Amino acid sequence: MGNLSDGFPTKVTFSGAGSQVDIYLYEKEVTPPGMAGGGANDTTTMRNLVYRTNLPKGLITMMPASFMGAYDPDLYTEILTAMNVNQEIVITFPDDSTLTFWGWVDEFTPNALVEGEQPTASITIIPSNWDGNAEIAPVMGP
Repeated sequence: MGNLSDGFPTKVTFSGAGSQVDIYLYEKEVTPPGMAGGGANDTTTMRNLVYRTNLPKGLITMMPASFMGAYDPDLYTEILTAMNVNQEIVITFPDDSTLTFWGWVDEFTPNALVEGEQPTASITIIPSNWDGNAEIAPVMGP
């Protein structure tokens, strides 16, 4: 597996309600979800001699994903059906590898309409890691 040399083309697809969002939004920029360990658990006690001690937390937080793209005005209707609907989301990278995770569309924000510029909107996706029945880890596929 090599390094990506270009971010083009990266796509975001939805599997559940509102899956038609894919048809009405044309990705220009995609930011995949990051990961955070949640900081340190302070394990310092009165028996420490020189240093404060810490250990990592046991759980990992998947951070929000986002993308900005050109849109068809019909997206308004479709985005309403996708808002706050937990569903499987797939980010397809330029090398055709995929990141699949569960989450929902949390924000849809149209950007300013400016003469001479293509209208765009920003969408924020919150990973849930939950399919409604069980905890589901994100899956990176070939």
